[in-house]
Amino acid sequence: MKNNIIVINGPNLNLLGEREQSQYGTIKYEDLKNECLKYSKELGINVDFKQSNIEGEIVTEIQNARKNYQGLIINAAGFTHTSVAIRDAITIFKKPSIELHISNIYKREEFRHKSMISDVVTGIICGLGSNGYILAINAMQNLLKNGN
Repeated sequence: MKNNIIVINGPNLNLLGEREQSQYGTIKYEDLKNECLKYSKELGINVDFKQSNIEGEIVTEIQNARKNYQGLIINAAGFTHTSVAIRDAITIFKKPSIELHISNIYKREEFRHKSMISDVVTGIICGLGSNGYILAINAMQNLLKNGN
């Protein structure tokens, strides 16, 4: 059976390449998505990429993911620090999940140091730039292969 993974991206990540390049680099969202899809295809993993600026849409994506995906990678962006609803949805997911951040949230503003979701995910990747997405796909493949 082919593993199905969903990668959910939160607010403003659709503007990668345009916004705060010192924090997020120059890669555009579509290019990042295409790199991840190409890489996951080489690994034999099906990856679906989603992005929304709306909290409720992200919650709905996570809820729906329970039926079709074995793993979840989430860059909740600004909602990381504020959303109990996203936290609750991840808790309900009950499958391997990885919290992902392009920047190191612990080297940024104090309010970004607190994640609402870190203690309900399987693992966390932050501060490694857009390469964190590839690392998260690798990590998820290992989690699923090892039955975690």
